[in-house]
Amino acid sequence: MPRRKNSQGRRPQRRKDVLHVHGGRADAFRCVGCRLDVSLDAPGSAHRNHCPNCLVSLHVDHRVPGDRASACRRRMEPLTLSARPDGEWMIIHQCQTCGKVSANRIAGDDNVLVLMRMALKPLQDGAIATRTMLTL
Repeated sequence: MPRRKNSQGRRPQRRKDVLHVHGGRADAFRCVGCRLDVSLDAPGSAHRNHCPNCLVSLHVDHRVPGDRASACRRRMEPLTLSARPDGEWMIIHQCQTCGKVSANRIAGDDNVLVLMRMALKPLQDGAIATRTMLTL
């Protein structure tokens, strides 16, 4: 059976969504950073909003975590970590397209090595600046 084509002679593209549906259920998504298939179940958080491997996120939430109302839908890079007064760590993401900055709770299965690298990066940058100033 031949494939259907549109008026321009090409196959119509299927609608793409942030959440990839496997087997009729929206239970996972593919990371735009490392291409890992990520489960929506996140220990310690009600809404999975970043990859536990590389910490990259998508700009899907508009005002409230989990609302999925943003029209941007672009890649958000992890910038740094922040800590709440109660000791909970937050990942600070910035959208690569519109520049919006947001804070997301870390999940229990996030890559600890990547989190530690982000936490220590300001110290490393300060040490590099100090060494540079001493050599001048």
